[in-house]
Amino acid sequence: MSAQEHPHDSGERLVAMANDIGNFFKVQSRDEAIAGIANHIQRFWTPRMRQKLKAHLAAGHGGLDELPAAAFSSLKS
Repeated sequence: MSAQEHPHDSGERLVAMANDIGNFFKVQSRDEAIAGIANHIQRFWTPRMRQKLKAHLAAGHGGLDELPAAAFSSLKS
């Protein structure tokens, strides 16, 4: 890992983090869970983290569960 990389910069790690957030919210209704996940990612993830996950997914890498995927796709950035 280079000096400028952060452990959260790994696409696989970001997928795991998003899925963990999704697991926390999955006890709520689908709409509430998606909103809660999206809100958490928007508030607590840096733009760089969101962009890295977006690029990871765009490159065809999977692993993102359904609720985090729906939440992430609802975000503007």
